[in-house]
Amino acid sequence: MTDFHIEEIVPLCSDFGVTLDSLAREKLNLYGNLLLEWNEKINLTAITEPREVLYKHFYDCILLLKNIKIPQNARIIDVGTGAGFPGAVLKIVRPDIDVTLLDGLNKRLVFLNEVIEKTGLSGIRTLHLRAEEGGRNPEYREKYDIACARAVARLPVLLEYCLPFVKKGGVFVAMKGPSAEEEAAEAQNAVRLLGGAEPDIICETLPENDRRAFITVKKISQTPPKYPRISAKISKQPL
Repeated sequence: MTDFHIEEIVPLCSDFGVTLDSLAREKLNLYGNLLLEWNEKINLTAITEPREVLYKHFYDCILLLKNIKIPQNARIIDVGTGAGFPGAVLKIVRPDIDVTLLDGLNKRLVFLNEVIEKTGLSGIRTLHLRAEEGGRNPEYREKYDIACARAVARLPVLLEYCLPFVKKGGVFVAMKGPSAEEEAAEAQNAVRLLGGAEPDIICETLPENDRRAFITVKKISQTPPKYPRISAKISKQPL
C-alpha cells in the first residue's frame, strides 16, 4: 500500500513547529492507506483521492497543533470522530496525550480499532455511544481537558453535545469551515447556558484556498445537570 504519502506535508508541519519523526510518519502512512482501503468497502469519507485525504483530513488535523495549546498528557475526547479526525491523527503526532474516540456508528469504530491495533497505539480507545448519552454519564462528564469535534453540526448544537465532557478550565475546539464567524454569533446563548466563555476564532487556509477555522470555547463553570438534553430536542430546539 503506497498511495498515501505523509512525507509531502512534513516540511509544512515543520514550519509551524510540529516534527513528524520516522515513527509518526510510518504510522500516519499506515493509517492513511488503511483509510483508502476501507473506504472502498464502507463509506468513511467522501474524500477519496489520496492527496486530498492528505491535505483535507490529515494536514487539517495537524494544523490544530499549530493553533491550540494542548497540555502535556492532556485527556482529549473526539466527539463524532468518524474516521478518526482529528483524534487519531493527534494521538500519533502527540503520543503523550490520552485520547477517546466517540462515535454512534459502530462500523467506523471497527475501522478505528484496526488502525489502533496495526499502528500499535496505546493510550487511545474507541467509545460506541451517542454524544448526549456520554455527556450525561458520570464516567465521562466533565472529565476531559479538551473536547474536539470536526464537521459534526452547527455550533449551538455542537456545544450542547460537547461542552458537558469538558472539565472546568478545559477547552472545547470546533473545527469549522468558512461559516465559523456566523456560527459563533449564533452560539452566544448556548455558550452562556452551558458554562462557556466567549468563543475565539482562529482562521487558517489550506492549499487551494480552502478556508478552515478553529473555534475555541473555554469552560468557565460547570454545565447545569439538565444538559445535554435528548438528541431530538438538541437538534429541533438549539439553545
